[in-house]
Amino acid sequence: MNRSLASPPWHHPQVTRRAAIQAGSIGLLGLGMNHVDALRGADVGGGRYARAKSVIYIFLSGGLAQHDSFDPKPDAPDDVRGEFKPIATQTPGLQICEHLPMLAQRSEQWALVRSLTHPYNEHSDGHLVMMTGRSMLPPGFNRSTPKPSDWPSIAAIANTVMQPPNNLPPAVVLPERLVHRSGRVIPGQFAGLMGAHQDPWFIDAAPFNAKTYGAYPEYEFHHARGRETTADMKFQAPNLSLPHGFTPGKLHDRLSLLGHLDDQRRAFDTAASVQTFDRHRQAVLSLLTDTETQKAFDVHNVDEATQDRYGRNSFGWSLLMARQLVEAGVSLVQVNLGNNESWDTHQAAFPNLKNYLLPPTDRAVAALIDDLAERGMLDETLIVMAGEFGRTPRIFSIPSAKLPGRDHWGAVQSVFLAGGGVRGGTVIGSSDRKG
Repeated sequence: MNRSLASPPWHHPQVTRRAAIQAGSIGLLGLGMNHVDALRGADVGGGRYARAKSVIYIFLSGGLAQHDSFDPKPDAPDDVRGEFKPIATQTPGLQICEHLPMLAQRSEQWALVRSLTHPYNEHSDGHLVMMTGRSMLPPGFNRSTPKPSDWPSIAAIANTVMQPPNNLPPAVVLPERLVHRSGRVIPGQFAGLMGAHQDPWFIDAAPFNAKTYGAYPEYEFHHARGRETTADMKFQAPNLSLPHGFTPGKLHDRLSLLGHLDDQRRAFDTAASVQTFDRHRQAVLSLLTDTETQKAFDVHNVDEATQDRYGRNSFGWSLLMARQLVEAGVSLVQVNLGNNESWDTHQAAFPNLKNYLLPPTDRAVAALIDDLAERGMLDETLIVMAGEFGRTPRIFSIPSAKLPGRDHWGAVQSVFLAGGGVRGGTVIGSSDRKG
């Protein structure tokens, strides 16, 4: 999107691109400035620390169990400890789950916040808090549907206040919107109070799936029944090419004609609506005619070794697309890693985490870190991975379940951080002995 045509309505001359990213990242984690120094990486020369220019926010809808990932409790009772063993990382004294071996090997490149907390145990409440960075729910909040009075998402704010260096939008959400299997749209993803015209760009590369979860096709599963596949699940980047026989010249001619018609309507429209329409039209033109821009969305034509490195599944392709978009100049990419509530492990938690959720996440996130580092982009790209909440210390079984899991737990979750000047091998905060 070319935002040079008009200043965004929330533009402030003292809010720079870098400051907006930094402030949003701090707000997202609920950290005070005293924690920021602890997370800063080494001096990169000239008395200056590395700073993030872009953010990749990996969102784990459903809520990752901290005990079974980044905050194991090996000395806790059986009904808290769980089935997984901890493994050592490259950082002395730091252990994580045995099913995250690739990340364990890279612990000097990432950090953890083990004490993020908020008071909400409902999915929609937690989604709104973690996608907006606001600790209080908005007046009139409705868990079942987004409302115009909702707080704007971090992605929507970034999309509004940041100036992109090219014709791509400043903020993108992929590979799908978060929609419950019942069709209920999760609040917190949109622009809310700023108006729908300020929504972030949603890249719908994954079809809505009301039947199964996870990193299809390789790791697709059902929470109760385990491995299942859905025939129509296909990861597809948006088709940004012009129709056959429709040249860029013809497109410009038609847009020129539309421009003349728009001039006749301008007297009846508000200035803000005209500016918004012009920006969107320019963005569409750029996306349809710029082949370099289109490549940022194409993951299936990337070399086979890179696809294998990330994983040929929706988790791997999503993070590969995120890397390409950041490299192309997008400031913030939110990656919904798994369709709505994939990580909601109320039942069969241990086989589902072991077999379907942790392996593709471990591979894809490790590949993202390596890829950014090799391209010289890691110091300027902040990776944040979190869900809407953690999960209860005590393992439990719902009446209809054959195997146990953990319930919702807003009191504690672990947040994963890498890049952007973050000091690797660092742990901020702690949960108690039971988590």
